[in-house]
Amino acid sequence: MRRWRRHPSAPDPARRHPHRGVRPLPAAAVSVLATALAVALTGACSPATPALRTEGAPPPAPRTPQWTASWGAAMQQATDDTDNADSADGTDNWSREGFRDETLRQVIRLSVGGPSLRLRFSNAYGTRPLHLAGATVARSDGAAKARPDTLRTLTFDHARSVTVPTGRSTVTDPVALPTANLEKLTVTLRFTTPTGPATMHRFTTATTYRAPGDRSHSLATDAFDQRASHAWYYLTAAEVGGATAGSPSSLMVFGDSLMDGVGTSPGTDDRFSDKLVERLIATGRPKGLTNAGLAGDQLLHDSPCFGEKGTDRFVRELQSRARLRTVFVHLGANDLSLLRDGDACGRDRAPATARRLIDGHRALIREAHARGIKAIGVTIPPLTGAVFPFITPAGDTVRRQLNDWIRTSHSYDGVLDADRALTDPQHPDRIRPGYVSQDGLHPSDAGYLAMASAVDLSTL
Repeated sequence: MRRWRRHPSAPDPARRHPHRGVRPLPAAAVSVLATALAVALTGACSPATPALRTEGAPPPAPRTPQWTASWGAAMQQATDDTDNADSADGTDNWSREGFRDETLRQVIRLSVGGPSLRLRFSNAYGTRPLHLAGATVARSDGAAKARPDTLRTLTFDHARSVTVPTGRSTVTDPVALPTANLEKLTVTLRFTTPTGPATMHRFTTATTYRAPGDRSHSLATDAFDQRASHAWYYLTAAEVGGATAGSPSSLMVFGDSLMDGVGTSPGTDDRFSDKLVERLIATGRPKGLTNAGLAGDQLLHDSPCFGEKGTDRFVRELQSRARLRTVFVHLGANDLSLLRDGDACGRDRAPATARRLIDGHRALIREAHARGIKAIGVTIPPLTGAVFPFITPAGDTVRRQLNDWIRTSHSYDGVLDADRALTDPQHPDRIRPGYVSQDGLHPSDAGYLAMASAVDLSTL
């Protein structure tokens, strides 16, 4: 560091005042300074002394909770199970007719808990504005029952009702409801005016209940047990709030019925995503997890029965999941499926080639990386040996080519080799007998557990 030196032309203060020395301070001033110094030292050494604040200054702003996506479902347009008889899962959904002067109670299971909660609802595929006349949340006490003393009224910008425009979504105000990892909640919606066709998630192993009139604050299940469905309506996400520095990040699984969990036992929470989050919690590194799988979804083509193609809906899912850090991608199986006569769900579909599927996957990877999100590729298990014909030999060749690219191209940040985890070594064209469900195509509960066990947790 350079020392400061007086410029030769600058006047020397000592020469200007040769007879002026340093004048001592008056005694009164010395006394005042000594007192002030003593007070300052005493305050600095005393832990009980409060910090000084300028008179009239606002208090420090409270820390804003950081939200983590703890549950989620992909939304699609209203559809009937009869649109494609081969894909019907034997359950009813009410999406075509919608709701009127009714109460709808849905049950969800969180991945991680937190001290506060907020919920998101979507009217993305509605044909008219959606009026929610009221909504509540509570801890589940089994079936449609809400646990006493936990029921909370949800508000929207401090109002108890909200109207969601067509094509839009809404989020509730934060509610003080401490939740634990893997805890189940009931989410209840009250409708007073006709909704029209409902934005929905067609396939779920959970049960949804409805009842006439207002049952939004009911704790008992009796009012709801007459009419039930295995679908979710309007509810698209649950987020938990925590300390700014301590909130966990979240994962998302994205794709078709393999990610959605088709083949699992109803009400058991045995999907791949369920088993993965349980494994993370058991190893002491809990993360939020949302499931954006959509049964029947294709990578390259829209479907009137199964929703928008994956390349279109992927960006929306990435943007809507709080604190998302990693996404699993499994898509392409339905692009390879056989088209049958009269199948309205697969009309106007061009044949899928390995190159087109790979280009589609590359597009998804680019979108994830542009947002700083890791992408894990999931290989496609065998699609032959099903109860009904699903793929041609030529289509199976394309499946193998796509799998080889996912494994060896290093385009993905990691690979979950579901094909190797599930394939029967004695019959490479089919899933192991213990890992396949009754339809001969989708994994069973044990199969989904095998997939979750094959994940390299260090890649997350």
